[in-house]
Amino acid sequence: MHLTVDFWIDKTRQVDEPLAELKDIARIVSDAFSNDPNMVDLADFPDTLPGADVAALIRAISKPYSQELFYRDGGTVGVADYDRYTQNLNLAGLPDPVNVRFGLVMRRSDMRTWPTKDVVFKTQETFDLDRFQENGLFPADVVAVLHESTDGQWYFVRSYNYAAWVLKERIVIGDRQRILEYRDADNFLIVAGGKVTTNFNPKVAAISELQLDMGVRLPLLDADTIERSIDGQNPKSSYPVLLPAQGEHGELEFRTALIARNQDVRVGYMPYTRRNILHQAFKFLGERYGWGHSYNARDCSGLVMEVYKTFGILLPRNSAQQSKSPIGDNTYFGASDSADEKLKILASCDVGDLLYCPGHVMLYIGSVDGEPYVIHSLFGAGWSEKDGVFEEGVLNGVSVTPLRQIYMSPDATYFDQLFSIKQIR
Repeated sequence: MHLTVDFWIDKTRQVDEPLAELKDIARIVSDAFSNDPNMVDLADFPDTLPGADVAALIRAISKPYSQELFYRDGGTVGVADYDRYTQNLNLAGLPDPVNVRFGLVMRRSDMRTWPTKDVVFKTQETFDLDRFQENGLFPADVVAVLHESTDGQWYFVRSYNYAAWVLKERIVIGDRQRILEYRDADNFLIVAGGKVTTNFNPKVAAISELQLDMGVRLPLLDADTIERSIDGQNPKSSYPVLLPAQGEHGELEFRTALIARNQDVRVGYMPYTRRNILHQAFKFLGERYGWGHSYNARDCSGLVMEVYKTFGILLPRNSAQQSKSPIGDNTYFGASDSADEKLKILASCDVGDLLYCPGHVMLYIGSVDGEPYVIHSLFGAGWSEKDGVFEEGVLNGVSVTPLRQIYMSPDATYFDQLFSIKQIR
């Protein structure tokens, strides 16, 4: 029963009461861009940057790992490999100043530590965690393009909450003002499902059955004022949206795609209510864990980012950045705080509050008989006690778990390691 969203909805008070109105959410986002160093409103991004500043951004992410890493065949990542990756950074080719270009993401894309597709791991047992994987970008995401790799295959880009390398073929460059107007269209569609797809299009492969993940925002056209046939289909029974694409000469163009009305989408942001928080989070239940948005999935911080984007709330990328962010009301625990003190505070938690442990974030969904429960995407956690002996289990996906009965390691539960709670209002 804990795996059904209705169980938690039935236990939740004031389930349909708005937690914040749109004007309040706009203020939350504005304050985040003003006060959180990990968040950048690209509308305010400079037209040029000193070459040294761009080089510093690149070096901050593209640096040798502090631990030994392995390729899938068992070979280690050595000095020669890092030299090869460093050469492809093209730091010697950085102009001064750098003229910032703007682009739109055309399909879901990986953000990488280095401009390479090479996949590496900490150990031979952790093949699910590619340590060169940083983040994911989604169709219609805006990026500032700051640099190009030596081989000409990668862009170094800045999104609203991250900077890393993306395959050049996934980005279309365009006029800055035009791109920002596209981003800020008054009439828009929000992807509410974990994944939805555009309709099949026999004429334009780039926008045919294109995957759109939760939180993607697309300008919505009026079906009554556009052509009666969009690439051979009447738009009346679908939502006509604009998607970025490349023209014949690589230029930015916007193509009309159709999303069937049977897809899990919504006109405008979803109301920020406890019911909707639960529904959105449970749409990911059972999805395989995806470190840095790998495996066409998402990790712990990616899950909460996507859920909150459907309400118009933007968050930093990583759990550590989120926990330190001034966004929301933050409660921090110290080493001297007892378990009873933690439990007392947890008893006042509300649905949707974010709970942080080192390297991990969980979404609070309620309690049963005084036991706090969370939904989260987690990899290797799952030590369980059987006859007084701890046995390592496997979750490796989005799961509902009791906070005090699941272990980060044989020595500590997630409750033991809990160091902060964030409530966004």
